[in-house]
Amino acid sequence: MIAALLLIPVLGAVVAYALRSNAHRRAMLVAVAFAHAAVAGGTWASEPSPWWGGWLALDAPGRLFLSVTSALFLAAALYGVAALRRELPGEREDFEEGFLFDNAPEATFTACLLLFLAAMTLVTVSQSFVLLWVGIEATTLASAPLIYFHRHHRSLEAAWKYLLICSVGIALALLGNFFLAVAASGGRGAPVPLVLPDLLRAAGTLDVAWLKAAFLLFLVGYGTKMGLAPLHAWLPDAHSEAPSLVSALLSGALLNCALLGIVRAQQVCAAAGQAAFGQELLVGFGLLSMAVAAVFIAGQADYKRMLAYSSVEHMGILTLGIGLGGGGTFGGMLHAVNHSLTKAALFLVAGNILAEYRSKSTADVRGVLRVLPVSGMLWVAGFLAITGTPPFGSFLSELTILKAALDQGRTGVAVAYLALLGVIFVGMATAVLGMAQGAPRDARGVRGRREPLLSVVPAGALIAVVLLLGVYVPPVVHSVIAEAARALG
Repeated sequence: MIAALLLIPVLGAVVAYALRSNAHRRAMLVAVAFAHAAVAGGTWASEPSPWWGGWLALDAPGRLFLSVTSALFLAAALYGVAALRRELPGEREDFEEGFLFDNAPEATFTACLLLFLAAMTLVTVSQSFVLLWVGIEATTLASAPLIYFHRHHRSLEAAWKYLLICSVGIALALLGNFFLAVAASGGRGAPVPLVLPDLLRAAGTLDVAWLKAAFLLFLVGYGTKMGLAPLHAWLPDAHSEAPSLVSALLSGALLNCALLGIVRAQQVCAAAGQAAFGQELLVGFGLLSMAVAAVFIAGQADYKRMLAYSSVEHMGILTLGIGLGGGGTFGGMLHAVNHSLTKAALFLVAGNILAEYRSKSTADVRGVLRVLPVSGMLWVAGFLAITGTPPFGSFLSELTILKAALDQGRTGVAVAYLALLGVIFVGMATAVLGMAQGAPRDARGVRGRREPLLSVVPAGALIAVVLLLGVYVPPVVHSVIAEAARALG
C-alpha cells in the first residue's frame, strides 16, 4: 500500500508528460488524484505494512497529514480542470500593468504537480530522518517550477527566493541530522539508526546536549520551510505569485510536511525527557509568527498576500498549541486539519476572483457577491472559518489551544494569543468584506460570466468539511488526531 502511494503519482507524472492532448492530461491528473485518495483512505481501514526495512511506515501523525494532503490534491486537481481550461497556452490576459499571463507548457506543469504529490507523500510515510529530509527537499525541487508558472518577473523572483531561502533551511536541517547522529552514537556502544521507532526506544541513551542542538537546527531548518517568523520571507511571494491551485497546495499541504519534520524531532525530545525544552521554543516561535502576521495583514492591499500572511499566523497558532502540550497538542493537530482545508478553499476562490477581476488588489475588487455569487459566499464563509468564527472547526481548535494555556496558568500567553487573533480578525474583515460587498468600481473590470461547477464545488466541499468539524468531529477522526497528539508525549 505504501509503495502504491508513492508510485501512483510518479508513474502518473511520467504518463502525463508523455501525453500530447491537454484534455487527456487533465483526465490523467484527476484519475491519479482519485486513485491516491482511494489508497490513502484505505490506510484508515487497514494499517499498511512497513516497507523498506521499516524506513517507510504510517503512524498516526503521518496518516493524518497524508489524508489531508491527498484530499487537498484531489480538490486542487478537480479545480485545475476548470482553471487550466481557461488558461490555455496562447491565451494572454493583462491582469495588471506589465503582467502577462503566459503559461508554462502544461505537460511540465502537470508532471511537476504529480511529482510534488509524490514528494509530500514520501514525507508523510518516512520514519527515517534521512528519508524525511530527502522528501522535504524533493518538495522544494518539484514545486519551484509551479511557482514560476506565469513566467513573469515577479514569479521568477518568488521562485528564486523560495529556492534560496528554503535551501538554506534544508541545509540547516541536514546539519540537524548530523547532530542527531552524534547524539545517537554517544559513545555508548553501537549507534542507533536514525529511524523514529529505534530512536524512541533508545531515547534514554541519547546525548542530551547534542539532541538539543539537533532540535534547534530542525526547528530553524524546517521552520524556514514551514513559514515560521522570522524565517517566513519566501512565503508571501511564493503563495501570492503561484497559480491559485498551487497556492492551495503550498499553504494547505506543503507547510504541514515541514511541520511533520519538527513534530518528529519533538517526539524524540519528549521520549528523551526533554519535552519542555522543545515546547518553550515552539511557544515563542508561535507567538512571534502570529505577531508578525498581524502586522502585515493589517492594511494589506493584495488579497493573495493577505492569505499568505494568514498562513504564517496559523502556523504560529498550531505551533503554539503543540508547544503548550496536553490539550493544546490535540488542538494544534486539529487546527492543522482545519487550517489546511480552509486555506486551500480560500486560495481556490481567490483564483476565481483573480480570473474575473484581473487584479490582486483589494481596492480593485468590489461586489464579489454580486458578480460571482457562489464564489462570494465561499469567500465570506472562508473568511469566517479562517478567523475562528463559530460554528466552524477552527473555532473549536483555537478554543482548545486557549483553554490549554489557561489550564496551565499561562495568562500572559492567553492574553497575547487573544489580542493577536483580534487584530488579525479586524485586518482580514476590512479587506474581505470590502471585496465582497458593494458595487464594482469599474464595470469594464468584470465580465459577469457564469461560474463552472468545477471552479466552486471543490472549495465548497472543503468549507463544508470545516463546518462539520466545528459541529461534530467523527470518532475515527478524533481518534487519529488524539493518537497523533499522544505521539508527542
